[in-house]
Amino acid sequence: MTAGPWNIDYMGRRKLFAGLSLAFVLFAVVDIFWNGLTLGLDFTGGTLVEVEFPEPAEPEQVRAFLEESGFRNGVVQHFGSERELLVRMPPQTEGDQARLGDEIVTILGERYGEVVLKQSNFVGPVVGEELRDDAALAILAALGVIMVYVLFRFTKQFAIASVVALIHDVVVVFGFFAFFHWTFDLSVLAAVLAVIGYSLNDSIVVADRIRENFRNMRRASPIEVVNRSLNQVMTRSLVTSGTTLLTLVALLIFGGDTIRGFALALTIGIVFGTYSSIFVVASMIIFLKMTREDLVSPIEEENQVEEGGPL
Repeated sequence: MTAGPWNIDYMGRRKLFAGLSLAFVLFAVVDIFWNGLTLGLDFTGGTLVEVEFPEPAEPEQVRAFLEESGFRNGVVQHFGSERELLVRMPPQTEGDQARLGDEIVTILGERYGEVVLKQSNFVGPVVGEELRDDAALAILAALGVIMVYVLFRFTKQFAIASVVALIHDVVVVFGFFAFFHWTFDLSVLAAVLAVIGYSLNDSIVVADRIRENFRNMRRASPIEVVNRSLNQVMTRSLVTSGTTLLTLVALLIFGGDTIRGFALALTIGIVFGTYSSIFVVASMIIFLKMTREDLVSPIEEENQVEEGGPL
């Protein structure tokens, strides 16, 4: 495969890419510790109520009314049309938590007239804590299994580079959700796990091309090999990511509030996943001083010389 229309010295700018990646990660980590994630009811426990008003209602006015009525720290937002609202209420200090949804509907009905209850879900605090712990374990397990898989398929340098890139993507997604105070729930967790798989796929494509070129370009330096490999896969990566992003943009525009967090997490993850699988992985390979000898066994080397393999 030739380099195609791309002939860019990516590794000549690897310090710039490393600086950008480090800045994104540091900003995300500081923001996560400073602001924290706005965990959804899936993780904190509480009540979710979907109601339909007889007339269009303003979420801020409804939230303020609920505060006055004793329902503290709730989140109210449009859900579908302007007459439909979604109320997320954390566990309250008083009253029967399982009947909190019915009480909210009764209070709203007294103020706004005939309010229709369309959905009411309650998640206990213990269940929320278990889901939160299981979510952290799921992400750690995914990263660990991926590292073992890449280690056996490629080399330790590729394994380390791939996991570093995946951690980069996950931390950046978390950072965006912390900075903008977007709700982090199970749908967003599902998106994060999907981002890990997507980014890994891109990383493996890049790693496979680098490995093949290390074996074929026997007289080239590691930087030349990596540059050639990135130029070869660039079009494929941009087309794949671009078509996926078109679908996600459609979900963001027309999907409604229910899947907005999922679509946002995937959009951010795919943008940064494409970036990291190309630049972070490649830069880490150079940093870890990968050589041709790490990828080519002595028997393969001898066979290539005997067969007059490519130089």
